Amino acid sequence: MFKYLPLLWANLGRKRLRTSLTLASIVVAFLLFGLMQTLRVAMTGSPELAGIDRLITMHKTSFVQSLPLAYLNRVKGVDGVVTASSQDWFGGVYQEDRNQIAAFAIDAPTFFEVYNEYKLKPEEKQAFLQDRTAVIVGPMIAERFKWKVGDTIPMRSNIWTRKDDGGNSWPMKIAGIYQASNGDNQSMYFHYDYLNESRAEIRDMIGWVVVKVKDPDRSADIARSIDDLFRNSSTETKTSTEKAFIQGFANQMGNIGKLLTFVAAAVFFTMLLVTANTMGQAIRERINEIGVMKTLGFSGAGVTFLIIAEAILVTGLGGLIGLGLAALASKGIGAAVAQFFPVLGMPPATWGIGVVLIVLLGGLAAAIPCTQASRLKIVDALRKS
Repeated sequence: MFKYLPLLWANLGRKRLRTSLTLASIVVAFLLFGLMQTLRVAMTGSPELAGIDRLITMHKTSFVQSLPLAYLNRVKGVDGVVTASSQDWFGGVYQEDRNQIAAFAIDAPTFFEVYNEYKLKPEEKQAFLQDRTAVIVGPMIAERFKWKVGDTIPMRSNIWTRKDDGGNSWPMKIAGIYQASNGDNQSMYFHYDYLNESRAEIRDMIGWVVVKVKDPDRSADIARSIDDLFRNSSTETKTSTEKAFIQGFANQMGNIGKLLTFVAAAVFFTMLLVTANTMGQAIRERINEIGVMKTLGFSGAGVTFLIIAEAILVTGLGGLIGLGLAALASKGIGAAVAQFFPVLGMPPATWGIGVVLIVLLGGLAAAIPCTQASRLKIVDALRKS
């Protein structure tokens, strides 16, 4: 194949303007594809963050409804459960409304047992556990706001108000800056007790329970056992895998995955038409040359191979450039919207999907020209010279 690269390259250079416009359309198509993949992962919470040994227990109706605090200890007693930890969404805002931060009130003593991928220096962990007003933050938001260990920051909530003064600001002291191996380094976590004892509404209620199980293969049975504990109660529960919980959280904004898939399909269909038209014109202009090639001994299959290779070459060039630009753009976008999406970046799997699309779209674009070229008789081709 590689010995024909000079020939393929020369063919692409015959009509440079046409080739450039076709290449540009392919670049734009794959650039949009890469950006949409980035957005899909960000808005669906990135399932890669989910632990295979974790379950989430929430209110049966919706995660925005709370559970009694007493449920936490009852869940811990279920057979197959290693430990469990509660979480509440705080709705954190720092200084200005545009500075929204993913802030959670957690059951601090059990948090690190459930999420062992979150690491702190021993002295910072101890300081966090001993101080109810302490908070730990991710390195990316610490860098963004120039926070350091020991700083006291006023965090506002767009959900909760304080019972003492009716305000919505909680002063918190940064006890440590954690490192999470799963990529979520833009959140902040503080003590549930601090929130519970000072908020004006719904005391002794929690948002959801994160459950760590001994055997992930038994997750379905353990989930049923947990839900059976609270069946027919005033507050029934729904327990699912952490991945399903993350997906459900994202679905509150609509089925983003289907919408982006539809848009990507429309973009690639348009690109396919453009590339197929380009290849069709190129073959019609080279009918005489195809006749000469067959005269020299090229078979119909050989000519077909060269046409497909040419289509894949131009699609590959445009696709790789587009995906490269998307990877660079996603980093810039991630910095701009870090307060809204804890994880934003083009997923590595996009490159693999992109290669498959390059081969598939290149082959489809060359399908009709290949059929025409393979059926072309030498006499007919030379007659059109």
